[in-house]
Amino acid sequence: MQSRASDVYAVVGAGAAALALTWVMFGWLLPFNGAVGFVVVAYVLFLALYALLVSFDEDGPAIVDRIAAAVVRSMGLLLVAVLVFVVSYALFEGRKALVHLNFFTEDMQLAGPLEPLSVGGALHAAVGTLVQITLALLVTVPVGLVCAVFLSEVPGPFARFVRTIVEAMTALPSIVAGLFIYATVILGLGMDRSGLAAALALAVMMLPIIIRAADVVIRLVPGTLREAAYAMGTSRWRTVWHVVLPTCRSGLTTSVILGTARGIGETSPVLLTAGFTSEMNLDPTSGPMVSLPLATFQYVKSPEPTMIARGFGTAALLMALVLALFVAARFFGGRGPGQLTRRQEHRRVLASRRDAERFAESHVAAPNPPSTPPRTTALDESRRPS
Repeated sequence: MQSRASDVYAVVGAGAAALALTWVMFGWLLPFNGAVGFVVVAYVLFLALYALLVSFDEDGPAIVDRIAAAVVRSMGLLLVAVLVFVVSYALFEGRKALVHLNFFTEDMQLAGPLEPLSVGGALHAAVGTLVQITLALLVTVPVGLVCAVFLSEVPGPFARFVRTIVEAMTALPSIVAGLFIYATVILGLGMDRSGLAAALALAVMMLPIIIRAADVVIRLVPGTLREAAYAMGTSRWRTVWHVVLPTCRSGLTTSVILGTARGIGETSPVLLTAGFTSEMNLDPTSGPMVSLPLATFQYVKSPEPTMIARGFGTAALLMALVLALFVAARFFGGRGPGQLTRRQEHRRVLASRRDAERFAESHVAAPNPPSTPPRTTALDESRRPS
């Protein structure tokens, strides 16, 4: 819907009047101060004044609609502003560490708290994060998708029970997941603190998110597609593999992204199960393995300015890594239903050519049916001249 000039004037006028009234209240009339209070009071006054201005030209339902639209858009702008502030603040505070090449190519084995930023880096933490999240995805993606398919395609009392457990586990605190793996795997089975134990703790947190999101996406697939596949004589699991999953491929990619976002930024499970080290460790089965969130936590709490700069630089590196993983996931799995890659398109063309050749060969090799004289009926016999 195209905005009218009166709508723009109402928004601008309400905003200017709200700022002016808030400034008068905070500066002259009331003993208020603080930026947060100023913004909250100005926002409330803006909504009230905007409703008053809209009421001059519109009726009750239109006023409610305009107010709701203003609230929704302002909340969206607030979220974008918060995101920009967080990213900008991390980049600004970590700029001193990010300008050094060694920050991306070295670990902290030879760098102490008093060492300059030209010594040491966050390579070991980045590698540890990639190793842990890869192992966690190897566990959660197949298990989560199979469980989501079970919940949507095999309804029943047990499926409802599993769905209830999954929904309850989506709010599981991260420290509980870390304590569970620490008690069962490290204390119970005798495994050392390692990247594998941390990956299992992350998998416990990521699995319900992936299952819940994938279940919702699979249930949105139109039932007519399943019915069409069943009408052609296809089995249930072949229908799931060739119809349901390709149709909701983009949504399944989103579910994996949500699970990855939940696990890649956690600190407490990794601290309990993986320990902390300043050296590079490529073996996830033995020895401590640090991650980027854990390294950020350890560096920022240090009183040394260089370590704090390393902490914010590590946080910026974590955000860049998450962005790269999300872009890669969207690139490889974000195609819509029916969209094929070049390789799939090439295979389809080759299969069509083979089918055409096979049909032509079968048509040539088939013998010509013998010619049979037309059958005569009693009526034809009676009409035959004597």
